[in-house]
Order: sequence, then structure tokens, then C-alpha cells
Amino acid sequence: MLFAATFFICQFVLMMQFLWRYVDDLIGKGLTLDVMAQFLWYMSLLLVPQAIPLAILLSSLITFGNLGESSELTAIKAAGVSLMQSMRSLIIIVVGLAALSLYFQDVIGPNANQKFGQLLLSMKQKNPELEIPEGRFYDGLPNTNLYVEEKNLETGKLYGVMIYRQSGSYEDQAIILADSGMLQSTAEKKHLLMTLWSGEWFENMRSQDIGGTAEVPYRRETFGQKQILLDFDDGFNLADAAGIASSAKSKSSMQILHDLDSIRHANDSVGHAVYNEARHYTLYTEPLSQKDSLRLQAVLQSAVISLPNPDSIYNSLNSETRREVAREAARQAQSVANEVAMKSAYADFINRQERLHEIEVIGKFTLALSCIIFFFIGAPLGAIIRKGGLGVPVIISVVVFIVYYIFDNSGMRMARDDNWTVWYGKTISMMVLTPLAVFFTYKANSDSTVFNVDAYRLFFTRLLGLKQKRNLAYKEVVISPPDYAADVVKLREIIADIDTYREEQHLLRWPNPLKVFFRPGDDRRIQEISDNLAFVIDDLCNTRDHHVLHELNNIPIFATHAHTRPFRQRWLNAITGLILPVGLFFYIRMIRFRLRLYRELGVTEKACNSIIARCEGCD
Repeated sequence: MLFAATFFICQFVLMMQFLWRYVDDLIGKGLTLDVMAQFLWYMSLLLVPQAIPLAILLSSLITFGNLGESSELTAIKAAGVSLMQSMRSLIIIVVGLAALSLYFQDVIGPNANQKFGQLLLSMKQKNPELEIPEGRFYDGLPNTNLYVEEKNLETGKLYGVMIYRQSGSYEDQAIILADSGMLQSTAEKKHLLMTLWSGEWFENMRSQDIGGTAEVPYRRETFGQKQILLDFDDGFNLADAAGIASSAKSKSSMQILHDLDSIRHANDSVGHAVYNEARHYTLYTEPLSQKDSLRLQAVLQSAVISLPNPDSIYNSLNSETRREVAREAARQAQSVANEVAMKSAYADFINRQERLHEIEVIGKFTLALSCIIFFFIGAPLGAIIRKGGLGVPVIISVVVFIVYYIFDNSGMRMARDDNWTVWYGKTISMMVLTPLAVFFTYKANSDSTVFNVDAYRLFFTRLLGLKQKRNLAYKEVVISPPDYAADVVKLREIIADIDTYREEQHLLRWPNPLKVFFRPGDDRRIQEISDNLAFVIDDLCNTRDHHVLHELNNIPIFATHAHTRPFRQRWLNAITGLILPVGLFFYIRMIRFRLRLYRELGVTEKACNSIIARCEGCD
């Protein structure tokens, strides 16, 4: 039930995110409810494989977080059942869900993707006046290309309109320019009425009307307002799915593997054809035997002797002929360069198709495998963190899924653009998450406190030299009351030791750097004072007097070695002292600790005197 609930939550979130991408294609198109229902249905089918691993991650986190928070996981381990044994049945379920995800992607997903793409293309073509972009040509109208510089969505007016119409051959075309215009559907929804203002109309006269002459004349018309009727069926009709069915996302794994052979064969054929054609433009040489090399050298020598130098031939021409020869050479070179560029673009396109098919077939298996990896991340993390509900688990799930999505999407783009190999690009997310899954599983199985917040807080407090405050609370039940007389004697001895220590140590003086970094310098006196003070505080914390308890909390916790040297290890202090910038930092840090210790000793002495005065009147 928990997995089902989290699955529908994840499915809803993904659908909302996916829906925002196509909201412009849905609003204002006059779509019926059955079309919208089909759109949402196919969209939900496409998102099921993505929702399954995210739901596994979230539900496993909540499940084991609840078990840890209610101490049930501790009881399970106390009964001799390890974490891996408690997860055994869930592992079988997760493997089954991974197989279900693979089946969904391979059987249901391709058909759903084809239907979804067909619906989306039909929606885009339904109301072209809403689909027309700014600043580029729109070819969604039959035999017409429309360019709009700017459009006003509130009034529906178009500004800076340029229309290119071609009904037949090259001679039967027209170009229309207008300052503004408006595009509307007719009542029967079979045509579009374009109203134009302040423009010009350039149109070629039809070739059959001019007797088949070589030149094609044109007519020019200037108008203040003109209406043009464009053929367009505004009813909702499904677009042709032939182009969508050929995409890799609309094919199963077997179809992709079958088509990959044809695509690779076509790529090789194109490559060989381009290679053979390129031999006509460039000198081609192959490794030759010694006999063939001598024969080729003799032929070239005889050709050099028999043929005149091309430079001498060019220099013998007059200036006009030279310009003509240069123009012809440049034209041929440009023609060859354009042809090579066109073939290169086509080769990139067919190679991209091959990579897209490989990406799709590998992605089906990696997405199914992510179900298992997400479980081995979520379940151990829940056992370690021991927080259930929808608070911390949701945050962790979002973070893990964002990391997975960034690596997976980046790897897919790099593989699609041929910057990485397809296998590396599609498996990089698995390479990142699998070590994390192994690490968390190992730590959870060995009862590690890798996510103990208090331990990390204490570590960074010591690292940054932050003050630690005592937090002694009033005890409702006291088994053994404090011995006030003995504690007063101890406190007076501590005050005397503090006075002696402050006079001998000279904490306000700058220490010798050689002693700091290159000689051992443990301060045993302050350690003894701290230990004696801790013994008295441990006894007095059972007091019923709130004033005494308040003064105990005012006594600071001493840093017993930070004022003498940076580290406890002698070799580490020596290395730090030899590196000047680092050594200077730790030297200034140590001076700050000496000043702080001087102030803390004064605060401790004042608190001890107040406690003594209070305890002398206690029983």
C-alpha cells in the first residue's frame, strides 16, 4: 500500500512537470474532452517507467525510516535477523518491479509514445495562428511559408508579415509583404482568412501564360488592405504517424536491434560512396611495393618533363583570362566545398540516428536497473537515518533523483552528440549511484552512524574552534544528592590552581614558534584542572538549587591543547610549521585560543566563587 501511494504521488508530480512542457499546445486549441483524456492517458503511460524507481526509493526510505524510528528495526536485529535478511522479500519484489518496468518500456511504451507523438503533432497543427513563432518562418500551412516579426497575443494582430507562396513550379510563386495582418479561421473550419494591411504583392506570371519564353515576368501590386484565403482544415484530424513510427522511441528492443543492422549498413554504404566520390577531388595514394614505387616515380618524372609548368601557363595568359580562370577555379572549389558540407551534414544525421537507436535500447535496461539501485540506496538510508513520514525521506529522494537525472540526462546528450560513447553516456548514472548503494548498504548492515548529526556537529565545532556550552537540565528525580562540603573544598582547590596556572603560563604573551611547531607541548596542568572541574560538576548537577545549576552552565568547556600547538601529532605540527602560510594561520589561531582560555579561566573562577557562596548555606 505504501508503494502504491508513493507511486501515484510520483506519477502525479512527473505528469505535472511533463504537462507544463506542452501547456502552450493545449490551451486555446478548442480540444474536446476525449482528445484531452487520450493525451493524459498516453502521457501517463510514458511516465510509468520513470515513476517506478522514484516510488521504490521513496517507499523504501519511509518503510525502513519508520522501522528505525519506532525501534522495530532494533528489535529485528536483536532477534538475530540481519538487515539483508529483513530485506530479502523486498529484494524479490523490487526485482519483479524492475522486470515489469523493462516489459513496460519494451511492449507498452513504444506504442504509447507513437500515439502520444501523433496526438501532439495533431494538436500543434489544429490552430496555426497560435503556433506561429516570432522571428522565423512557419511552414505549418500547405504550400505556404509565413514569417512574423512580432505578434500581439491579446489582439491577435501580426506585425512585419512576409508570406512566401508556391502552388506549383518555381515560376508559380508569390511573395507578399505587409506591415500588419490577422489570421482567422472561417466558419466551416476548412480555410484560413488572412487580412493584410499596408503591403505589396510580388508574383511571377505563370509560365503557360507567357508562351514558354525563357524569362518569367512578374507583377507588382501595392495595397492598403487585402484578404487572402488559405487552404487549411481546422478540424481535429490525426496526423500521419509514419515519421513518428520511424523514431527509436516508438520501437521495441527487437525492432531497434533489427533496424540497427540496416542503419549501419546504410551508413557504411554512404561512407563508401562519399569516399569514392572524394577520390575524384583529391590525390589518393596507397602503400605501394618497391617495384610499383619505382614505376610511379618514373611516370611522374616523365610527366614533369613532358608537361609544362602550370604556373608558366597561367603567367602566359592575359589579365582578363587570368580573372576568368581564377573565378572558375573558385567556383569549382566552392561547389566541391558545398557538396562536401552537404554530405557531411547528411553523414552526421544518419550517424545520429544510429546513436539514438543505441541510446534507446540501452536506456531501457539502465532504467530498469535503476529500480534495484534505488532500493539499495533508499532502504539502507532509511535504516541509518531512522526518520519516517514524508519529511526527510522526500528531501533525500528528491536529492538522489536529481543527481541521477543530471548524470543520466547529461550522459544522454553527450552520447547523442557523439562526444562520449553511447555505453559510457548511458551508464554514467549507474556508475555514480552503484558505489553509493554499496556504501550505504554496507554501513547500514554494520550499524554505522555515518549520518549521526551530533557527531558531525561536534567534529566541525572542534575543527573551527567554536565554543561548546554546557546544557545541564534540572532533574526531577535525584537518587544521590551532592556532597556540598566536599564540593566546596574541591572548588577552592580549583580556584587556587587557576590562580597559580595564570601566573605561571603567561597566557597573554606570544608563544615561541619553535616550541609550538617543533617541540612537544601537552599542557597537563589545564587538563588536570578540567578533569577536577568535571568531577565537581558531575556531582553538583544533582542539586535542587536552580542558582547553582545556572552557575554550572556558565562554566565553559576548556580546549585543553589548542593553546599550545595546532595538532596532537608531532610530525604534523612540524610539517605545518614549515609551510609558511599554513603555519602562520595556525599560529594566529593558537594565540586566539590562549586569549580565550585566559578569559574562560576568569569566568570559571567567578562562577566557582558564586557556587561556593551558595553551597555553604545548603545542607
